[in-house]
Amino acid sequence: MNKKIIIHSDLNNFYASVERKLNPSLFGLPLAVCGNAEERKGIVLAKSEEAKRFKIKTGDTVWQAKRKCPDLVVVKPHFAEYMKYSNKVRAIYARFTDLIEGYGIDECWLDISKSTKIFPKYNGQKTLVENGVEYYTDDYLRFLGDEIRNTVKNELNLTVSVGVSFNKVYAKLGSDLKKPDGTSVISAKNYKNIVFGLPVEDLLFVGKATKQKLVGMGYNTIGRLADANDDIIHRVLGKFGETLLKYARGQDDEPVRHMDDCRELKSIGNSQTFAQDLTNLNQVKKMLFVLSESVAARLREAELGKANTVHLWVRDSALNGFNIQKKVRPTLLCGEIASHAYDIFCANFAQPFNIRALGVTVSGFDKGISQITLDETAGNYQKREKVERTVDEIRKKYGYSKLQRGVMVNDIIEMHDDIKNSHLIKPAKFDGVDLPDEE
Repeated sequence: MNKKIIIHSDLNNFYASVERKLNPSLFGLPLAVCGNAEERKGIVLAKSEEAKRFKIKTGDTVWQAKRKCPDLVVVKPHFAEYMKYSNKVRAIYARFTDLIEGYGIDECWLDISKSTKIFPKYNGQKTLVENGVEYYTDDYLRFLGDEIRNTVKNELNLTVSVGVSFNKVYAKLGSDLKKPDGTSVISAKNYKNIVFGLPVEDLLFVGKATKQKLVGMGYNTIGRLADANDDIIHRVLGKFGETLLKYARGQDDEPVRHMDDCRELKSIGNSQTFAQDLTNLNQVKKMLFVLSESVAARLREAELGKANTVHLWVRDSALNGFNIQKKVRPTLLCGEIASHAYDIFCANFAQPFNIRALGVTVSGFDKGISQITLDETAGNYQKREKVERTVDEIRKKYGYSKLQRGVMVNDIIEMHDDIKNSHLIKPAKFDGVDLPDEE
């Protein structure tokens, strides 16, 4: 018998739902949470069910969304409030199990396989035997998912969609099947009937680029992918393809981590998709500094020492993605990270170009153990590091825009673009595999 009972819980329309808690007059109205249109960040970050009926999508500009729905109510995001309610929801989950693994601010996996916590007694049949194999009944699994879903709704007036299954990937797939406010069961007995007919892009981490490759090879459903030849998939997608085959076949055995388990960071990065394409080197340089500010600050917070590799990710207007990396002298300084990223860009891209998105990542952390360089002995590096740490403290106390680099002084918009604290991060790896770039 498969002993695992994994739940994936996904808060419905989370940003919009919190905004309605902050302002109850928004209930029932078509609502979109958007960046500031006057600051060229006017894109839809989240929307309510009412707005979805007008085919408003995440990433639409405000004017596009308003054209689809003239009565759309637009509000600015309140990230601190979203984090507060995310923590409240996780506190509820912790009553049922301490095996809680977050996936972004609004999603969590829970392993309740061995939980003896506050579930009420279930009076129905928990297991059945078929052809000598013992299974949990769908009714029992649905009862468990409903109990968690209803507790969140009753206590916080927030709804979640829940998937219950025997592994993490299928549990997440299940949470997408009944939205909003539903429970789906994908059990060890019925998974082929439910999963194998779904489009291949419904599988975790199959984005546009991977979908195009798989569909082009004839694997348009999860079932077709599950039946694919391993060698063919590996030849096209490498190790990531092996992982996708395992996910499609229901063979994912990745454990749900303990709520206090901090997985070791292998890399730190941030990316940004722009409302308007970047078309000149000055724009690119400014955005690389904005991104590197976030990366360097997060690196210092993580106390992982210096990084010896800078990675640049570029996506152009045709949605072609490029990853380039460069070994560098170990650093945790924004200026050095940005300069390396800019050098990589200049060495690989010439005008004319139209850049839709950029990303900067660092890796190869020395954990604070490194050889002393001549620059450090002269005091230059240490002085710059001290300055950047001081900037971190001032920004924490007075706000991001109070101190800015000279490169940003003529751009009032980007001076206020605090990517570090306004971007919510999801893992760049899953099951130990680097994820491909997806739009």
